[in-house]
Order: sequence, then C-alpha cells, then structure tokens
Amino acid sequence: MTLEQSPEIGKNIVAAELRTNYHDQGQGFPLLMIHGSGPGVSAYANWRLVMPVLAKSRRVIAPDMAGFGFTERPEGMAYTMDAWVKQAVGLMDALDLEQVDLVGNSFGGALSLALSIRHPQRVRRLVLMGAAGVDFEITPALDAIWGYTPSFENMRQVMDMFAYDRNLVTDELAQLRYEASKRPGFQESYAAMFPAPRQRWVAALASRDEEIRALPHETLIIHGREDQVLPLSNSIRLHELILNSQLHVFGRCGHWTQIEHAARFAQLVGNFLAEADAT
Repeated sequence: MTLEQSPEIGKNIVAAELRTNYHDQGQGFPLLMIHGSGPGVSAYANWRLVMPVLAKSRRVIAPDMAGFGFTERPEGMAYTMDAWVKQAVGLMDALDLEQVDLVGNSFGGALSLALSIRHPQRVRRLVLMGAAGVDFEITPALDAIWGYTPSFENMRQVMDMFAYDRNLVTDELAQLRYEASKRPGFQESYAAMFPAPRQRWVAALASRDEEIRALPHETLIIHGREDQVLPLSNSIRLHELILNSQLHVFGRCGHWTQIEHAARFAQLVGNFLAEADAT
C-alpha cells in the first residue's frame, strides 16, 4: 500500500493556517473527535473502529492535530494548547460548523476541555475519555510514552501499556505504529512536544479547576478501570468538578476504551448524543 492509499489519509483543508488532514463521514449534527498523543498516532488510528458506527446517525469529523498524523508540520511551530485550540476552532470555521459535539481522548480530552472553556457556545455536548486536563502526578507509563524514541521494541513496550488485554497488541500492530512513528518529520515534532522533565506538560495541558467547574455542558466522562497511562482519579476529579456530568467506568479496560470496548463505547456515546438530538 502506498502512502496515498493509506486509510489514515482523509481530506485536507486549511485550518488556522495549517494544512489539516481530517476524516469526514456521515450526515447530521457534527461530532468532532480529537485523538490522543501516543507515538505514531493519527485520527484514523485512534477512532477507526467507532467512526463508522457513530457516522450512521451524525456527521463525524476527526482531524490530525498539529504535530500528529498527516497534518502540516511548519518548521519552528510551538506545540501549545493555544495553537491546538486555534487549529480546532479554525477547522470548525473552515467547515462552516457553528456548533459541534466534542469527543476527546487523553490529550484530546484536555484539548476538548480547553476548547469548551474558551468557546462554550461552539460546543453542544462534551465527551471526555481517559482525559488529561487536570493536574496529576505523571505516571511511569505516560512518561515512557511521551519519551518514546523509534524502535520496534520501544513501540511494543509502549503499546503494552495502553491495553488491558495484551492480545490486542500484536506484533503486526506494533510494527505498523512503529513504521508510522518514523515517517519523515513525525519523531521530530513528537520529541518537540513533551521533552523531559515531563511533569510540566501535564500542567500545561491542565485547565484551572474554577474554569472546569463553570462548564455548562452536559458531559459524559469515560475511563478504563485498569488504565496505566492516565489515572482513573482524573475522571473522578472531572466528575466532581463538572456539575452536569456522568461518569462511566469500564472494567477490564486500559487506556483504549474506544478499541477494547469499541461497540459499547460507540453505543454509550451515541445514546448520550442522541438525547441532545431529541431536544
């Protein structure tokens, strides 16, 4: 398969001056899905199992955020929350989307929180899955993931940290993600995002408690009980802070809720968003 034939390559559009790779499926009220920050990640890799299911009842849009996947990587770009929020809002503007539902995974959860805080009128409902966005002591797994350097062995070790069921982490999958992580420019941008010491980047992704507490949005918070990467306590904290929130914890599940429990995840999110469709 050539790169041009890869399912990771979707459409592209200029969003906040960045040529952005994104996937656009289905029709209906728009759902913007923001991926996590693992090495070699892309929107497709993150959401491939649930996008087609959710797209049966709504328009699903999943972009590669700056520094990830197949979105443009301008030389000297600063990878900051301000830049990522600007890109996400720029994508919405470029696609003429006045308001979206928002799903964020891990790093994408922190970004979704920040976007909802800064532009509350642009978000209808919010879903946070294994989310960062609050301050916490960095886990050994997250430190290792952000400190990844390209090799098959390192990728295999990192991917073992994501899943509760190690059978999901095959050598073939690890090889594919390793190959993705060493494409031209990928590791350079990845290494620039979260250099050691990495506790400061946990803080940089976090929103202030009082801002989270002021969120008016109906919010669904999802976490895997056995998550080694982002602690379950993060989601419990978010549930405490967000008045209009519900928390769903998947047992026998690591950081990959959307992969380890894909059908249940899609049904849970679909039902939550359908409530808003009906009003």
